[in-house]
Amino acid sequence: MAIKRALISVSDKTGIVEFASELAKLGVEIISTGGTQSLLKDKGVPVIGISEVTGFPEIMDGRVKTLHPAVHSGLLAVRDNEEHQASMKKLGLDYIDLVVVNLYPFAETIAKPNVSYEDAIENIDIGGPTMLRSAAKNHAFVSVVVDAADYAKVLEEVQETGDTTLETRKRLAAKVFRHTGSYDALIADYLSKQMGEPYPERYTVTYEKMQELRYGENPHQSAAFYRKPNAAAGNITTAEQLHGKELSYNNINDANTALQIVKEFSEPAVVAVKHMNPCGVGIGSNVLEAYQKAYAADPTSIFGGIVAANRTVDEATAQLLHEIFLEIVIAPDFTPEALDILSKKKNIRLLKVVGLDTVAGRKAEPVVTTVEGGMLVQDSDAYQLTEADLKVVSERQPTEEEMKQLLFAWKVVKHVKSNAIVLVADDMTVGVGAGQMNRVGAAKIAIEQAGDKSKGAVLSSDAFFPMGDTLEMAAKAGITAVIQPGGSIKDEESIRVANENGIAMVMTGVRHFKH
Repeated sequence: MAIKRALISVSDKTGIVEFASELAKLGVEIISTGGTQSLLKDKGVPVIGISEVTGFPEIMDGRVKTLHPAVHSGLLAVRDNEEHQASMKKLGLDYIDLVVVNLYPFAETIAKPNVSYEDAIENIDIGGPTMLRSAAKNHAFVSVVVDAADYAKVLEEVQETGDTTLETRKRLAAKVFRHTGSYDALIADYLSKQMGEPYPERYTVTYEKMQELRYGENPHQSAAFYRKPNAAAGNITTAEQLHGKELSYNNINDANTALQIVKEFSEPAVVAVKHMNPCGVGIGSNVLEAYQKAYAADPTSIFGGIVAANRTVDEATAQLLHEIFLEIVIAPDFTPEALDILSKKKNIRLLKVVGLDTVAGRKAEPVVTTVEGGMLVQDSDAYQLTEADLKVVSERQPTEEEMKQLLFAWKVVKHVKSNAIVLVADDMTVGVGAGQMNRVGAAKIAIEQAGDKSKGAVLSSDAFFPMGDTLEMAAKAGITAVIQPGGSIKDEESIRVANENGIAMVMTGVRHFKH
């Protein structure tokens, strides 16, 4: 076997002229279509048009050009099958030994602002995937390339032996089916969204690998990091790493949590995260003040944690960040002075995430969680609470300052593992109780952490109080106002305890379980 004829038709023309030129030097006959044919011809690469092979013109604006027996017989014929050989000879058809195809840019098209439905549909490739699948199916005899990164390897093998190895053809075929599967998944997702079908009978998702990780949650677990095609700005997959060693699995999870929390705030805010829970959140008139409050919230837990800011980190803030050990600092930008200060530590990761300082509301997106043998899909928790949504259920109305702190606390508790209690005072968290099996236990942890700072603080609970015991504990700690969803059959008991202790209590009607 040897590669004698190649069919080349690419939308992404990166490296294709050089690759085709080298094939031509080896005596490979090159067939091509449309824009690829014109490019190769202009660059002096010997090429014949697809119509010369099919005996049929390209028609319907190029929609129909390669969908022809002369093409697919050449790709699908089993070379050691005598019947197939006889059919090829009888019909005067030639084999095609190498296919180089990449597809219409569907993902890039739908990523354009205000793209029309018609434009999206027109960028669904039909002939390309068909040729790729034919060649990949017959990889015992046919080489197929869908990625420019594979040109060098294929060329090297052809130069050495005249053909690719079976192992290479198998690897390339698998890559083709991954590629076409991903392509079809994007199309299916786009059309499903257009028709308002968020949970279709078959749910297919596709992601692009960003990097393989050193290990997963623990050293004995393997892991890799993938991103969704056309991911919006302002998340960990779009971060630009300015300094530091490679991110780990746990780094990525913690960074994602920090970003989700800091994006809740329009005012300058800083969030410190440890093990996917916030250990300190502060807001202020500038990033320095916000960081000072986030640090003061829990100066013990922030050590070795991750810090995210929604404003540019300046020199003064960088000086304070430099004083403690941090795994990651995330911000929309760093001043040159700040970058110089923080870069003096070899291992700290500095991530630039554009868009954190211009958050103007969040849209719900599908969240996929795997379970053994399956998965769960739900909308992300993008609910935005306003003061107008609140219902005061206590005799005492919250003060203007208490209401401000309650709304702040509610933004934070939304991102704390359930059962969750968050205490807030003076624009900073002072106590966080996370992931407890009962709400009283979460409140106890938060109050003990706050200590004297609980006096005059407000309390937020991610779900309703099943009875009045948490309120009784809050009253003894000196908490003055509470925000909670309500909806318990014993709401009246909690309201009674609040009234007996002069606590202002508001209900949201919305809970924020986070498991």
